[in-house]
Amino acid sequence: MKRLFIITIFAACLGISASAHKRCDHDWKEKMMSEKIAFLTLEMNITPEEAQAFWPVYNQVEQLKDAALEQVIKSYKALKTAVEQNTDTEKLLEVYLAAQQNLRNIDNEAPEKYKAVLSAEKVAKLYVAEEKFRRQHIRKLHGGHKEEKAN
Repeated sequence: MKRLFIITIFAACLGISASAHKRCDHDWKEKMMSEKIAFLTLEMNITPEEAQAFWPVYNQVEQLKDAALEQVIKSYKALKTAVEQNTDTEKLLEVYLAAQQNLRNIDNEAPEKYKAVLSAEKVAKLYVAEEKFRRQHIRKLHGGHKEEKAN
């Protein structure tokens, strides 16, 4: 039953990915999210009922993080340009630091949102699984040369 659920989630994610816009970066992000959802679902061992409550919360947090990161990048670029051109940086520095603080706030509030729909144990599994997923993809980018040390 669990395997069927995971396969169904993965197939649904691939369906979403297949119908996504044809832009390369968008397709890449959709594919990555599909892989991440399948990986996290399996690693966290969540039930269909838990998944139904959890994924909307997780997706909302991820959207907030994406928007906040976009602001960090945008404000960094403006700050960098000002530094390179020797113009006034005080206001741009404040904007950049505020954007970074906003991203940290979202990260700090996320566990409580997750614990509203999952047990603390499964939230812990989420963070471990996210890091495991991130490291696997970094190794892939580096050609798989680094062997994974003991989990």
